[in-house]
Amino acid sequence: MSDKWVIPPEFADVVRLDNDRKKRRGFPEAILTTNKSNDQLKQIIESRDVESTLIFTRANSDQLALLQAALPDGEIYAEANLFIHPKLPTVTHDKKILVITAGSSDYSVGLEAAVTAHALGRSVEMLTDVGIAGLARLLSRLEEVRKADCIITVAGMDGALPGVVAGLVEVPVIAVPTSIGYGAAFEGLSALLTMLNSCAPGVAVVNIDNGYGAGHMAAQITR
Repeated sequence: MSDKWVIPPEFADVVRLDNDRKKRRGFPEAILTTNKSNDQLKQIIESRDVESTLIFTRANSDQLALLQAALPDGEIYAEANLFIHPKLPTVTHDKKILVITAGSSDYSVGLEAAVTAHALGRSVEMLTDVGIAGLARLLSRLEEVRKADCIITVAGMDGALPGVVAGLVEVPVIAVPTSIGYGAAFEGLSALLTMLNSCAPGVAVVNIDNGYGAGHMAAQITR
């Protein structure tokens, strides 16, 4: 007799897609692809609400290829490890979200935030590589920054950008710490603590590298 444990049939179907979330919360469920098998992703695709936008986050190259093959009218954002189905909607919303990244190394997390907010129906623009090490870069775009209705700031290293931006504008600022940096950056922990300790009011902080969470929050703020 084999000692191998046979998975009971009731354990085989492990996917429970929350198709009611859009009705309940206003936005559809996002799918974190990390540690999901190909079979689980296929179950999700088969059980989806065909009228809702699907956002797959943190997808690796193999998963992106599988999703594109299964949902050919979707769109890959490889730098942000995102797959959106269907493609991004035409935005008619009059409020604008601005995503600001401190360095080009923070771009992928910023892009995740921007694409997420756009997929949820918001008008989004990006301003990249304007960290406080060269503050003139940010100040030269201040008029543009102040036109936004909500701002997402993405920064690693010292994580000081959100506090600077919040001190210059009158709208909510969402701070995203990234795991960029070395030594005492502690894979984003230093930036996270700086953002939590910002002395400028009106700053909300999401978890390290959580571009999706920031984009979702900005979409709610501008609803």
